[in-house]
Amino acid sequence: MSSLSFPYHEPREGFWGEKTSTLNFCEEDYVMSYYCAEVCNTVTNILFLWLGVRGIRDCIKYNHPSIFLATFVGYIVVGIGSTLFHGTLKYTMQLVDELAMIYTTFFMLQATFAYGRSLRFSAVLAVTLFATAYFITARYYYTKDPKFHQDAYTVLTALVVFSNMWILEKKLRPSLKARDAKRPSTTTVPKADEIVSQMWKMVMVGLSIFLGGYLVWILDNTYCNTVRRWRHQIQLPWAVVLEGHAWWHLMTGIGAYYYIVWRTWIQRCLDGDEDKFTLNWPSVFNLPQVRPINGKVAVKEDKKRL
Repeated sequence: MSSLSFPYHEPREGFWGEKTSTLNFCEEDYVMSYYCAEVCNTVTNILFLWLGVRGIRDCIKYNHPSIFLATFVGYIVVGIGSTLFHGTLKYTMQLVDELAMIYTTFFMLQATFAYGRSLRFSAVLAVTLFATAYFITARYYYTKDPKFHQDAYTVLTALVVFSNMWILEKKLRPSLKARDAKRPSTTTVPKADEIVSQMWKMVMVGLSIFLGGYLVWILDNTYCNTVRRWRHQIQLPWAVVLEGHAWWHLMTGIGAYYYIVWRTWIQRCLDGDEDKFTLNWPSVFNLPQVRPINGKVAVKEDKKRL
């Protein structure tokens, strides 16, 4: 193994100069490259760019509500901000990364709570969410307290997830069953229980991946000194598998993608479009996708579309 590995460089000041960020992770600074502070934490953000572009393509191609297009744009900004943050360890780039996470979650809140409501309610909600985002931004900028950001993001994400779970059972399932009763017995449209069951499976898979990434992140922070010692013993390139924050990027990136697609599918079904669209998700080893059943998008007026 020693002939197929090589040691880390000692931590040093790199191309971008002094670190100004308030956070630093278990990946040691500039030990793989003079030009990139945290190589693994930087490179793994490619996932956000890839999945974000995939999401935007689907939104445009299949005419999904524009709020999800905005959400995927925010998702990409998170990836870009994180790339710049971990590559340079500059505070301004840290803000781009962390605040984009907050703002993107607000898009999901708007999609969740404005659906089916009046334009006045949607406008008031948008202003309220904007004001809340401004408060979080101002407080975080003033305090520079990472725990405040982490707590705010956790609360907002939990609100999105649990509110959509409630919608799934209390609103969507009854609506699907009511439409089931009106369809002929020869219909090829999946039954309500089948659609909802598949959604719950997707939720559990996405949530497990997301929370798994969170667990890895906690372990990486808690046992950082031990993990660093193991990395130096194993040496590069094999030691990169012990970069816990990089795994956090990959797992939370996939988990976040799941819940954006999940909300997109909920909205399509609330619109009554389960006979026109389908959730294409052959297995847990494939990424879910909401797309037309016949490959074509039916053009119609939809006052519920945001």
